[in-house]
Amino acid sequence: MSDLRIEQEIQRADSSLHDFRAESNGESPVVRTDFRNPQYFINRELSWIDFNERVLEEAEDPTNPLLERLKFLAIFSSNLDEFFMIRVAGLKEQVSVGVVELAADGLTPLEQLHQINQKLRPLLERLSDCLMNDVLPSLAEEGVVLHSLDSLPAVERIRLQEYFMTEVLPVLTPLGVDPGRPFPHLLNRNLNIGFVIHEPETLLKEGEFHFAVVQMPSVLGRLIPVLEEEPGEHFVLIEELVAIYAHALFLGLEVTSSSTFRVTRDADIEIAEEEADDLLKVMEMQVRRRKWGKAVRLEIDEETPDEIREFLQRSLDLGTQDIYETKGPGNISDFMGLHRIDRRDLKDPPFTSRSLASFRDEDRSIFSVIRSGNIILHHPFDSFSAVVDYIKAAARDPKVLAIKQTLYRTGSDFPIVEALITAAENGKQVTALVELKARFDEEKNIEWAKRLEQSGVHVVYGLVGLKTHSKIAMVVRKDDNGLPRIYLHLSTGNYNPTTARLYTDVGMFTADPDMGYDAINLFNYLTGYSAKIEWRKLVMAPLNLRERTVELIRREVQKSSPEHPGRIIAKMNSLVDQGIIRELYAASQQGVQIDLLIRGICCLRPGLEGISENIRVISIVGRFLEHSRLFYFHNGGDEEIYLSSADWMPRNLNRRVETMFPVEESANRERLKRILEIYLLDTRKARELMADGTYRRIVPKSGNDVFSSQEELIRSTGELIREEEFSTHLSPRAARNKTS
Repeated sequence: MSDLRIEQEIQRADSSLHDFRAESNGESPVVRTDFRNPQYFINRELSWIDFNERVLEEAEDPTNPLLERLKFLAIFSSNLDEFFMIRVAGLKEQVSVGVVELAADGLTPLEQLHQINQKLRPLLERLSDCLMNDVLPSLAEEGVVLHSLDSLPAVERIRLQEYFMTEVLPVLTPLGVDPGRPFPHLLNRNLNIGFVIHEPETLLKEGEFHFAVVQMPSVLGRLIPVLEEEPGEHFVLIEELVAIYAHALFLGLEVTSSSTFRVTRDADIEIAEEEADDLLKVMEMQVRRRKWGKAVRLEIDEETPDEIREFLQRSLDLGTQDIYETKGPGNISDFMGLHRIDRRDLKDPPFTSRSLASFRDEDRSIFSVIRSGNIILHHPFDSFSAVVDYIKAAARDPKVLAIKQTLYRTGSDFPIVEALITAAENGKQVTALVELKARFDEEKNIEWAKRLEQSGVHVVYGLVGLKTHSKIAMVVRKDDNGLPRIYLHLSTGNYNPTTARLYTDVGMFTADPDMGYDAINLFNYLTGYSAKIEWRKLVMAPLNLRERTVELIRREVQKSSPEHPGRIIAKMNSLVDQGIIRELYAASQQGVQIDLLIRGICCLRPGLEGISENIRVISIVGRFLEHSRLFYFHNGGDEEIYLSSADWMPRNLNRRVETMFPVEESANRERLKRILEIYLLDTRKARELMADGTYRRIVPKSGNDVFSSQEELIRSTGELIREEEFSTHLSPRAARNKTS
């Protein structure tokens, strides 16, 4: 769908919205609120920075275990890298080509860059302060020590010097800069050391110097273990080693000063898919080029000499606003490695995910279990192993004819891909839609696509101009009557066992015939050509998800009554879409109570008198990354709940293939409704968005205990596991034939 078409659709929806509001009031649409007022919107980029500040707050929180606090510092740093590589790079590109178009909140691209700069610098001060003056000293007290080289005993320094000469020096490549050797194109996000070098007894004009760059070798790792015979864990940083023994790199020369620095580059990938003969090859080429994008940020040690600072700024063609000083070690995302050390006392307590008991029943097949009723899984509280078992069972089952699956973020350890390969080798019809354009997962997905194709799997890459973000795995299996039946797994999250342990997501197994019919049409739409599809239960972007979402919000107004006041609860990652925000404002004006659980970006401004006083926005940032998308509508007492792969963002509604599906069984609806209610009760990790755009921690009412939604979900899962184990112990399995 073109941008022009999208704008036309939004304008048409606005006109319809005004008429709808008038009809709801029984009035003519003479006086109406202009929901395009910039004061009603929060800037997307600044809202993202607010989210990352909430991540930083978790690092600053002394009630979190120390290594978890360090992990949050690393996540903050990694998040910020991606923000500069994509969002800041995009704004800088807009400025360079003269774009002055206003964002929803009325800011130009240049104004946004200025406010980003102003908002980030205090956060970076807090980041450094938290690391250097709180987390690292506290870890040292617990025996996890980051040493400086000069604090080590002489014998350990000698050992490190030998290590440097034998293992580090051969890997390093000093890159001199002079008229014959231009400034090198340094790798994106790689840590470097810049050296100022003089030749003894060589006269240089004032201000002249020789400059060389050494890139830190990622192949060796940044944290070098030391004092291994002593209790605890002890490390030094490789860059300190390189700086101390730099004379070995520049024999016969004098190193007069040095500084660590890091360059962040534009890493967005744009492809003219219509002109690409082979999307796989084009993506491979673009991923390689990503390393050499235009510089957008320079991070540099605060004690860097002026001569190095000015030389780097000039060489990278950056402005002073693009330079960010660091106190202490740069590139804190590298410290995620410390989180992997075996110190359970410094981490969140382990918990056990609940395995699906019915899937473990040796006397029933997985497909028999799914036929008996739809099954909801809430990860990571429910184990992702059920999803892996489902695909593995399909790969082995002789009654299975075909498997079709979408793959977005696959990860490195991916048993599902192995199961698809096994299925193809077993002669089944296997189709995998691999999304090559999943940002920063392109290389992994390209690798998996090649492996799948080599194994006989039909691999497709989706529709031109659209990312396939839908999460669906379809199995076609013959029943005992010889007729095929469709089994489905649909989800809000990726088919990635690693992130399934860290992210909250909800999935559903079903053998519903109508959903099966829709799934067949969905895969035909993705792999072939379809002009018009009559969907029975699935709702699809970019085809009808926006329209259906608007219908559901408006229906809530129409069905609201004193007996059944309108109520919407929507949980998602981000809320950005202006059209949807205007619909929520209109519903709020009509008295619909709206609770929004938005973990990340929220451009809606709640609590505005006459506009959004009936809207509350809560963000929960805690142990698990809140990734699930759930949507509850009271619907005049006939409650409905939907799950979706999509956030309410323009990219999800307009430029991606997304799926939303209903949860129809009352027990499953009640479970999901209870989960939403638990999140809304949080007074431990929840922050509320205020009308002025700031977030405020929610504190328990006087006399009440602090309540953590994620801890409650862990606790209730443990309780359920114990109940199931007790039930199994008391009730020996009756002998029966295995059903299929």
